Amino acid sequence: MRAVTSIQARLLLGAALVLLAFLTGAGLAVQRANAESVRAAYFGRLQSTIYLLLAAAELDASGALVMPPQFAEPRLSLPGSGLYAGIHNVLRAEHWQSASTLGQQLPFQRSLQAGQWRNQTVKGPGGIFLSVSYAVTWKTAEREAPLVLTVLEDHAAFDREVSAFTRTLWLWLGGAAALLLLAQLWLLRWGLAPLRQVASEIRRIEEGGQSRIEGRYPSEISGLTDNLNALIVQERVRQTRQRDALSFLAHSLKTPLAVLRSALAEPAHLPAAVAQQVGRMDDIVQHQLGRAIAGGAARFAPPLVLAPIVQRICDALAKVYAEKALNFSVECPPELAWRIDEGDFFEMLGNLLDNAAKWAGNRVVVRVGREAGCLCLRIEDDGPGFSDTESVLRLHVRGDERVPGHGVGLAVVSDLVASYQGELKLARSTMGGAQVDIGLPEP
Repeated sequence: MRAVTSIQARLLLGAALVLLAFLTGAGLAVQRANAESVRAAYFGRLQSTIYLLLAAAELDASGALVMPPQFAEPRLSLPGSGLYAGIHNVLRAEHWQSASTLGQQLPFQRSLQAGQWRNQTVKGPGGIFLSVSYAVTWKTAEREAPLVLTVLEDHAAFDREVSAFTRTLWLWLGGAAALLLLAQLWLLRWGLAPLRQVASEIRRIEEGGQSRIEGRYPSEISGLTDNLNALIVQERVRQTRQRDALSFLAHSLKTPLAVLRSALAEPAHLPAAVAQQVGRMDDIVQHQLGRAIAGGAARFAPPLVLAPIVQRICDALAKVYAEKALNFSVECPPELAWRIDEGDFFEMLGNLLDNAAKWAGNRVVVRVGREAGCLCLRIEDDGPGFSDTESVLRLHVRGDERVPGHGVGLAVVSDLVASYQGELKLARSTMGGAQVDIGLPEP
């Protein structure tokens, strides 16, 4: 059996089942209450007939029961009318029956405790009847006689009345259920219209008809549409970065290749030229790959606890620069977490700390914190500092050509910070060396 995959079909099926269960329960309860009410009304009428018989009953001098030939209730005088009465004189063992009982064998009550009422449904040879019986001790001046009065009514009349109500009840409940389901269907279509609109916009985006989700949607799905737009923008930025990186890579490699080509004419200088230009091409490739894979996917990255990563980088650099005996001072709240790609954070902080350790005299300070909804990073050292805070951010520019390096680190960091819409600032530290400040906005 295939599962129902449509949200509208699921909700409609669920609403139909709940509505069916509710209306069935309510209908059965109303049907039962009506049957009990009708039964009580029938028993009430039969009790009134009992009182009518009591008013008409008389005893003669011998204690025999004397009843009038006619009653105020005409059905008692009409044979087969459906209303039957009988009085049993216990002492004389005589039984009186109304004229309506002619030709009928009926289950009249013949024994009952004086003063007791009995309302019941009884079954006899002639069918099923509603029965009311009452026992009374009839007293006259000379004697008293215990009498048991019983009035029967054919159950068919009761069944007809209950059946008519039941048909009407279920007809109206069925109509109400159909109307409610139609209203529910309309409400579902109206309520789910934004989802259909989102699906339609996504199809148009896939077909190239539009570049983003443009409609205004309820708050329940606006977060989804905003994230989809962010994902679309991020993917397009990524594609643009990769395309630009390939273009930049091709353009940047032209010069080293031209140098190598010209070096072919000077065999004596060819090995040195090859080594120099291959190193330069390697730097270019690393830089362009760094730009191409820069994440910038902070919205979809899980929160990353930063303190362990900062400490891990500092411990690794302390071993790399062990001969300098550097003192790394780390200020980072242990619970601080931020939505940032782990590889991007490693690349960003690793390059900055590596530069600081390379230039520092004996101390590097790292401060990581949260301020005004931004992640703030500050790296300081006690080295010579920056001579030019602008040119060092460009590829292959180094602060001091005498210090080994490729001039790639700060350029990669600058690209990474830009991919997160952040800000990178270079300044002179109060320690006398370089100070790098990075601010990354909350995704």
